[in-house]
Amino acid sequence: MFQKEDFVAIQTEEKHQEKTLIEDIPAILPVLPLRDIVIFPYMIFPVLVGREQSIRAANYALDNGKYIFLATQKKSNLEDPKKADIYFEGTIAKIVQILKLPNGLLKILVDGVLHGKITEFTERKEFFEAEIETIVSMPENDHEMNALIRQMVHLFKDYVKINRNIPSEAIVAFDSIEEPDRKLFYAAANINQSIETKQKILQKFTIKEQYYEIIALLNSEIDILKIEKEIDNKVQDNIAKTQRKFIIQEQIKILQDELGEEDDGSPEYLKLKDRIKKAKMPKMANEKAIEELNKLKKIPTLSPEFTVIRNYLDWLLDVPWNKKSNDNLEIKHVQTILDQDHFGLEKPKERIIEHIAVLNLVKQIRGQILCFVGPPGVGKTSLGRSIARALGREFVRISLGGVRDEAEIRGHRRTYIGSMPGKIIQSMKRASTINPVILLDEIDKLSADFRGDPSSAMLEVLDPEQNNTFQDHYLEVDYDLSQVMFITTANVRYSIPAPLQDRMEIIELSGYLEYDKIEIAKRHIMPKQIKAHGLDNKNVKFNDEAIRKIITHYTREAGVRNLERELASICRKLAKEIVLRDSQNGSVKKKKKEFVVDEVDIEKYLGVSKYKNSKFDKSNRVGSITGLAWTSVGGELLVVDVSVMSGSEKLTLTGQIGNVMKESAQAALSYLRSNAKKLHVDENFFKGKEIHIHLPEGAIPKDGPSAGVAMTLAMLSAITGKPTRGDVAMTGEITLRGKVLAIGGLTEKLLAAKRNEINTVLIPRENESDLKEIQAAVTDGLRIIPISTVEEAIPYAFEDITKKVRSRSVIKSASKRKKK
Repeated sequence: MFQKEDFVAIQTEEKHQEKTLIEDIPAILPVLPLRDIVIFPYMIFPVLVGREQSIRAANYALDNGKYIFLATQKKSNLEDPKKADIYFEGTIAKIVQILKLPNGLLKILVDGVLHGKITEFTERKEFFEAEIETIVSMPENDHEMNALIRQMVHLFKDYVKINRNIPSEAIVAFDSIEEPDRKLFYAAANINQSIETKQKILQKFTIKEQYYEIIALLNSEIDILKIEKEIDNKVQDNIAKTQRKFIIQEQIKILQDELGEEDDGSPEYLKLKDRIKKAKMPKMANEKAIEELNKLKKIPTLSPEFTVIRNYLDWLLDVPWNKKSNDNLEIKHVQTILDQDHFGLEKPKERIIEHIAVLNLVKQIRGQILCFVGPPGVGKTSLGRSIARALGREFVRISLGGVRDEAEIRGHRRTYIGSMPGKIIQSMKRASTINPVILLDEIDKLSADFRGDPSSAMLEVLDPEQNNTFQDHYLEVDYDLSQVMFITTANVRYSIPAPLQDRMEIIELSGYLEYDKIEIAKRHIMPKQIKAHGLDNKNVKFNDEAIRKIITHYTREAGVRNLERELASICRKLAKEIVLRDSQNGSVKKKKKEFVVDEVDIEKYLGVSKYKNSKFDKSNRVGSITGLAWTSVGGELLVVDVSVMSGSEKLTLTGQIGNVMKESAQAALSYLRSNAKKLHVDENFFKGKEIHIHLPEGAIPKDGPSAGVAMTLAMLSAITGKPTRGDVAMTGEITLRGKVLAIGGLTEKLLAAKRNEINTVLIPRENESDLKEIQAAVTDGLRIIPISTVEEAIPYAFEDITKKVRSRSVIKSASKRKKK
């Protein structure tokens, strides 16, 4: 510990030395910018000089007293620093030695002399030169100074002990220093910190401030180093434990190999072996599981392959191999469940009952893949769920919409990172039985790209001759899907790939009539929504007229999905009214009011009608006719408008018409031109005429082979100027000879006509036999006229036509009927 006499002697000697030094040091010195280092007083340090400006400054200092000012750059990456890029506080140093290297660089050895500060740069341009203020701070002999020195010495020794980058000899050198300022700068030079942090010490101009700065810095560094050491010790302990465990495991394996024993002692392996026995897998799968388990025993737990094999075994054991749910095959029970869940749908229900009846006799049927095709909202998915409930089987739904990777169906091979089984095996795991009902939803939405064609992968799944040996790429063993009851759904039949169609029995679900929708709303939708919105104990009721108004004025759809949304909207508003009423009444007990929603309330709850005029415009018009289209959302009316104008001889088509319809329009025009005389059209009429066919609602894509008759008669009306009947709709494709070809979706098209109150419908004669399978509720009130040729359609489509054409068409059709 420093005594008072020691301080007096030190101060006297230092004052004398510093006075001599200050007198020897010029007031203006060359400035040498340093990178990545801060040099303190009393440091002897080699500096490599390479920049031209710095070399000139060093040479000038060598020729003029050897004194130079060392200042650190603020940013070390600057090649050509400016005055503002240099810290003003630095160290006055003396060049002890200079060495010229072969590459033109200078290596100079500098000795830090005094703490200094740039007060002002000179105008010299060859190198930086500045007026330097010498900073001398003498230590005071007081208790604060003694405490600061003692604290700094203690902290620095702790810092050196903890920091492995500083040799322990640094403490010996540190103890040999007596002067307080030398101790300070020695410690500062040996701290591993950034130049910004070290520069803060030089930016303090009294020795006490510098001591406080370095003590704060040492405290911070010691805390950080302790945390680092703690983390390092934990890591080392974990590594040591893992290595010890690995070494012991390897030793056990070697000993067991010597003794001829297997590693079945581990509880984990015993558990896996027991699970394999209980799984009762087929021979091939069991052998594969045992093989993978033996591999697992020989692989270290830290190896990535250990996790891969373990996950594979988990999947292999989680998939059901023999667990089967008991079927409830009582026909009356199944019929009751189907009737409870669905109104109508007689044909699908009948087919399901037939399936159950056969199951009663043979216990297992192969090849029964049902496909429900129909517009959205008609109950395809919920019908599949009802089948599972009726049979007492597990139900799993797989959505195929947008699936374009074959691996989604067959799984990924185990060579890929993150590989897993396909949707089929995942569904079997969720079902936990070998005979669930799996619903493959939206099978018509499968797509293909460079990753493969998933529809091709579905062939094996749905083929009863192959699916008993279905092989997933991940499992790599045969899996029996023959006991699974697969049900698929689709919106449009022709979008299903032909090979898939060949493996399924198509059951078409047509759209609902108004009566059907009212019954469905009353029996299923309303009770469900009233309960979902907490209104089941509030006496809420809807009358039939209110539901009918929602159906006719707020929804136009084949199914009941939008009807459900509108009823849910009304229930929300009723809930709001009830809550507000109860809050106003407070605790006053009143008799429960019955809420009856009638047709007058509908507009209050749902706003203005979306379809203000539910009746289709049936006025007679020239160049316009009504066709019938079949879309993914059901049947729709398709208005065809035609205009004839002077211009180049061409046919213009607008309204987002697909290629099939474009060809129909071209065939219709060719038919009219080739039969102009027969149809009482001037043969020269088409010269210099442009015909424009437009299908309104151009934002909606339209395509399909059923608009030929409508396009032909619309063009004939525009050419002859004769108006067509607005209360007649038609469907059918034509040939160049005028023959009308069969179409699909007849039920949906008839429903569209009925919804819009069109009573007369022209259909192809080839579809006449299909009328037998259509419900009477659909055809009642409709005048359905089968036609074989375009000429037969003319008398029914036109308001007024020449008797010659009318009589010839009628006679022709009558003579054909006689021959038949």
